[in-house]
Amino acid sequence: MILFFLNICYSPKISAYSVAKKISIIRKYVSQVKIMGVHTKSLFQGDFMQTQVLIIGGGVTGTGLARDLALRGLDCVVVEKQDVNAGASGGNHGLLHSGARYIASDPAAALECQAENRLLKKLAPHCIEQTGGLFVAIAGDDEKYIADFPDLCSKAGIEPQAVDVQDAREMEPGLADNIIAAYAVQDATIDPFKLSLDNMACAQQMGSRLLRYCRVAGMEVQNGRINRVIVQDGLTGKSFSIQAKVVVNASGAWVGQIAALAGIKIEMLYSKGSLLVAQNRVSQRVINRLRPAQDGDIIVPGGTVSILGTTSERVACPDKIYPEVHEVDLIIDEAAAMMPVLASTRYIRAYCGVRPLMGIGSGAAGKDDRSVSRGFTLIDHAKSPHRVENFVTITGGKLTTFRLMAEKTANLVCRRLAITAAGQTRTKLLPNTVDARWTEPGLAPNMWIRKNDPNDILLCECEMVSQSVVEELVNSIKKLNARPGLKDIGLRSRIGKGPCQGTFCSQRLAAYLYDRKHLDNHQGIEELREFLRERWRGQQPLLWDTPLAQAELLEAMHCGLFGLELGANCTNGCNTSNIDQKFTLSRRHGNSK
Repeated sequence: MILFFLNICYSPKISAYSVAKKISIIRKYVSQVKIMGVHTKSLFQGDFMQTQVLIIGGGVTGTGLARDLALRGLDCVVVEKQDVNAGASGGNHGLLHSGARYIASDPAAALECQAENRLLKKLAPHCIEQTGGLFVAIAGDDEKYIADFPDLCSKAGIEPQAVDVQDAREMEPGLADNIIAAYAVQDATIDPFKLSLDNMACAQQMGSRLLRYCRVAGMEVQNGRINRVIVQDGLTGKSFSIQAKVVVNASGAWVGQIAALAGIKIEMLYSKGSLLVAQNRVSQRVINRLRPAQDGDIIVPGGTVSILGTTSERVACPDKIYPEVHEVDLIIDEAAAMMPVLASTRYIRAYCGVRPLMGIGSGAAGKDDRSVSRGFTLIDHAKSPHRVENFVTITGGKLTTFRLMAEKTANLVCRRLAITAAGQTRTKLLPNTVDARWTEPGLAPNMWIRKNDPNDILLCECEMVSQSVVEELVNSIKKLNARPGLKDIGLRSRIGKGPCQGTFCSQRLAAYLYDRKHLDNHQGIEELREFLRERWRGQQPLLWDTPLAQAELLEAMHCGLFGLELGANCTNGCNTSNIDQKFTLSRRHGNSK
């Protein structure tokens, strides 16, 4: 491409052209070439870009919307201040709800979940493990709720199957002896990272663009329209503007902050949910407590591990959250009531996300966050008091209902643009793309064993991720016009997610990227710090027994041997050690500090 440009500039046929004319020819060519291996209709003109639809937020709703609109023939740009699924889309159970959890507290959300559950099992089977689910009650649980459960489910179109208690224990031998009732439902598990990456890859194949690490810094509103959006590249610090016919705010817990840039106020509640990852898979099915939704009442199998949770705690800001020791203790106690083995199971990580809940008036401030609807909210700001006619906000909802949220938003966008193309995501299968395949548990070791290549060295032994997989991921990331880093590769694979939590594979991966010239100077050191710091945030609340010894080993290796101080020279100006002081030792240590 560079040679083509040089030929234009030095061709005798245009030697008399002005510089401006040459640039015009180059820009015309660039707007039609294949970027990242796909045709793009977005126009890049120096520090200025044009598109039909700008989507702010690269979570499952934003990426799902990009695919929906691309299938209708629209040109989209997705901007994300971090990477795909950086918010709540990546901080959840990975549970494909049957809807039974919400039959009493939110019947409308239960209806949406059961309908989308059935659709997604047909449309994205490669992202889903059809585990099934059990709702189990233990002695002392509300017997009226247990008795009402089948009728409440039927009203939402859910068909629970009563299971004899003894049969339930044979299905799941780890269940407690004091189980008094059990019902089978159509719960399943879904890989949220594969789901979002596949949606985005599909959209990109049709011309959409993803701009990672790009933060929306401002909006220029004139005559009731957003004229342009100012975006800052978080890696280079440079700013550029995007002009779009419609701007969609799909930024999850940050929708209020984005709307404020357009002069619009959206009241949001931030509900933090923390979860734990057990080293082993303790059940084959999703296990739910048969009671109104409370903390710590779901156990979700995820590949070779189990995920326990969740909690619901009000926080003031979605940017400063971390799992805390009291949440860890609560989750383990509640989950162990259903499956006693969880009281002594080893846990390898804790993590959390923020639910974006609409705060309707001041009355919501004093409520239990679990009483706030889990349904989604679609706002057409052309009809809001502070009228901005080309601005739309979509927020709330569940991972399970992402497709429906995207479809409803796309319908509104198309009405704004007078486009009559119908949505296709209700019937069209989601492609299984190469970009997302390595998030699947068990795939990397399976392929490595079949390949049987002694030169294909394992960089991550816990999850058996080899250098050939890493090289494939590097090439995929480079198609995004980005430098591959440890966090980027970790998000798109199983690296760092095994029992060692990056203790060994992080430095192997950094060394490999240095050897292949993908990193240079101090890039790898900063990448390693950030990668380990993120792992440490998830390990610290769990430090008792074996994990405590593992943490000492990690510190000895990386800080003692390599001289890597995780709290030093933090790129965002924070002091990690100060943040970590907010954690306290778990009572499981036998220490009350």
